[in-house]
Amino acid sequence: MLLQRDAQGQPIAIRREDYAAPAFWIDTVDLTFDLDPAKTRVLNRMQLRRNPDAPAQPLRLDGDELNLARVLVNGQGASFRMEGDQLVIDGLPDAFELEIFTTCCPIKNTKLMGLFVSEDTFFTQCEAEGFRRITYFLDRPDVMAMYSVTLRAAKAAYPVLLSNGNLVEQGELPEGRHFAKWVDPFKKPCYLFALVAGKLVAREQRITARNGKEHLLQVYVRAGDLDKTEHAMNSLVNSVLWDEARFGLPLDLDRFMIVATSDFNMGAMENKGLNIFNTKYVLANQATATDADYSNIESVVGHEYFHNWSGDRVTCRDWFQLSLKEGLTVFRDQEFSQDLCADASARAVKRIEDVRVLRTAQFPEDAGPMAHPVRPDSYIEISNFYTVTIYEKGAEVVRMMQTLVGRKGFEKGITLYFERHDGQAVTCDDFAQAIADANPDSELARLLPQFKRWYSQAGTPRLAAHGVYDAQNRSYTLSIVQSCPPTPGQAAKEPFVIPVNIGLLDASGRELPLQLEGESEVTRGAPGTPCTRTVVLSRAGEQITFVGLDAEPVPSILRGFSAPVILDFEYTDAQLLTLLANDPDPFNRWEAGQRLGLRAALQGIAALATDTTPVLNDAYLDAMRSVLRNPKLDAAFKELVLTLPSETYISEQLDVVDPQRVHLVREAMRAQLATALFQDWQQVYEENHDTGAYTPDPTSSGRRALAGMALNFLCLAARASGDTVWPGKTLQRFKDAGNMTDRFNALNALVSSGHTLAAQALARFHAIFKDEALVIDKWFSLQAGAPDRGGDILPLVKQLMKHPDFSIKNPNRARSVIFSYCSANPGAFHRPDAAGYVYWSERVIELDAINPQVAARLARALDRWSKLAEPYRSAAREAIARVAAKPDLSKDTHEVVTRALAGN
Repeated sequence: MLLQRDAQGQPIAIRREDYAAPAFWIDTVDLTFDLDPAKTRVLNRMQLRRNPDAPAQPLRLDGDELNLARVLVNGQGASFRMEGDQLVIDGLPDAFELEIFTTCCPIKNTKLMGLFVSEDTFFTQCEAEGFRRITYFLDRPDVMAMYSVTLRAAKAAYPVLLSNGNLVEQGELPEGRHFAKWVDPFKKPCYLFALVAGKLVAREQRITARNGKEHLLQVYVRAGDLDKTEHAMNSLVNSVLWDEARFGLPLDLDRFMIVATSDFNMGAMENKGLNIFNTKYVLANQATATDADYSNIESVVGHEYFHNWSGDRVTCRDWFQLSLKEGLTVFRDQEFSQDLCADASARAVKRIEDVRVLRTAQFPEDAGPMAHPVRPDSYIEISNFYTVTIYEKGAEVVRMMQTLVGRKGFEKGITLYFERHDGQAVTCDDFAQAIADANPDSELARLLPQFKRWYSQAGTPRLAAHGVYDAQNRSYTLSIVQSCPPTPGQAAKEPFVIPVNIGLLDASGRELPLQLEGESEVTRGAPGTPCTRTVVLSRAGEQITFVGLDAEPVPSILRGFSAPVILDFEYTDAQLLTLLANDPDPFNRWEAGQRLGLRAALQGIAALATDTTPVLNDAYLDAMRSVLRNPKLDAAFKELVLTLPSETYISEQLDVVDPQRVHLVREAMRAQLATALFQDWQQVYEENHDTGAYTPDPTSSGRRALAGMALNFLCLAARASGDTVWPGKTLQRFKDAGNMTDRFNALNALVSSGHTLAAQALARFHAIFKDEALVIDKWFSLQAGAPDRGGDILPLVKQLMKHPDFSIKNPNRARSVIFSYCSANPGAFHRPDAAGYVYWSERVIELDAINPQVAARLARALDRWSKLAEPYRSAAREAIARVAAKPDLSKDTHEVVTRALAGN
């Protein structure tokens, strides 16, 4: 797509309302690559035809940093012209063959978009608009074609040659070269094209589908990493089996391949049949990967495989519909991970973890200058809209659909969606319509036009709820008013459709049966299942009355986080303590603890607390002690409850943020938990530190997480008391650990408590794992993200950038240091002397010249600058303006910083 600029040279936004179907369709694409790092030759033969439904116009093909050598139409030379980066050809017949010959230089492609080289291996990344960096093309997702690809390269240097689909031919060529020809039997948009060429080895497994067809699964990595691919393969097998069992969606290719690279802008890419992954989401063994790594690999492998249908077989009409594939597929990978959990508690832990990501990352985005609907209305650079709104909030929209039609109804809707649209490029409206049409008697079908406001309106809705008990009528009425604050370009919002799951407890914590006013039946929960009613809100204000109640109940509202909203309800501390101790809904039980912790933090901040002022009251501490001592609660759930709200989440609840005060208060809360529960932490560690032979199952992982938390608090308490016993035990734990989770938890305890033994442990850690890139990423990240004490982290970060293992050109390594500091360590980043902001501006500008996508992500670290108190606010704005003033800034970064400044 041509980047248009206004009279001042500023990029012009692309708008959804301007969508028009392409003037030409491409039916087949035959690509031949002669691969060479310095000069790769690409021969592109295409069969095109005019779109009879579009006005007659020239053919405009997108290109970027290509050297054009030849253009032939039906085998004859053709006249053409260049308009910016577009190749324009006039006077074409209704149907024709177009041949284009170009060259490019993959070795110099530091943007990692298009065709690039990583550690002497060729890789591609074409989503969203990278294919134009390989050849001239109609680089848009609604142009779907059949592809055949021939790869030619030196056999000694590139023995493995891979592309989409099925391998149909391979052989030798003169001068030590060889070739492989791949044919994809399915139409696809060009963003799903992929090739890989290099020295790789593969773990292979054959599986038989329910229909009896055999498939070959392959995970390709570098030779030294093959022992770290078992979990990725197991995750892939589980994904294939789950998608067929849950949704009836089988693997549709003879083979399915995953290839890992250490240089990658994203987590992974779902290219049809040839998924390319960041090594972070493939490589794992117990010595090098934590439980969290194992969990993330399972999730991401599932996510990319599920795209085989939700994204590949049915794709997006245009990039404004990105959540059509990403929101749906995040929902599918969340359901996959939950369905693999053995019990309800493990499912609940997964749900809480997902919601925590949404609330700490997406809610701030919804409230900031980059706020956009799940289906955006405009963009300058589409890469900036691969966001938590598109992905995680989009998944919550899909989850609400499932809530409104039921699990079986949703599966019917998915079946109808793929029956209707297989092989097509469609819209979010098409998806929602299919789910509703499959469930014509559902609330979704009844309210569909209004429900779709979730796609068109930005911002996080707020529910202001208030309860009144009527003793005479034995009734309890909940009044709920919904609202949504203004966001950029959307001053006023219409009411959403919001499913709210509600339960009631009595003052002792016993769950109550539910009967709504006007109903004759009483709802009682099945054994082991919470008694919950789903109320569907669709008006600005509504009342829900429960009857048959002998006393005022404690309402449990928004169970399971049934909608991505903020709930405002004036719970008393006593009510929250009741929910924390008794609510059968695990999410709201956890949420009660979070509300109590948040309330204490906000009171401490308002009271100008110092690091020695008690922030947590005895009732809170007693409640946390009860959680730790409760034998009925799983260790993973206990660890979540005892984790305080993050500094970022606390800050989002404030109108004006003093980051240092927030940091001070939360650190005081951590110290208080450490000392007040010291005896309990010792007991917790002793009960959970030995998990036997390593397995990453939820129960064992939960016990390791809780033991790691205990070590962290014990070392923190030792810092205050001067005790040397527990730091010494922690160092020994670090040395003796039989897996990375235990080893890293011990290292983290020493580093985050600021103990002097941390330096020794860090040096030993680096010496052991100096040849394991992903482990060294952890080493860097731990130090850059450590709690700041007296401004000590920024000088350390600058020293880490001088370390011989650091390279700013590698996205993983850049994220491990620069992002860990600027985006994930607010107490260290927001310095009164503004040095953190200066460092940020320098790194954004430096990265922008290397890799604009990575730079734009880093630029988002100051999205919420306008909430900051002085002197931070003015200093942050000055830093953003400094970046925005750079004359040759990429459109990626330009869009982020100009929107940030406009959000003043």
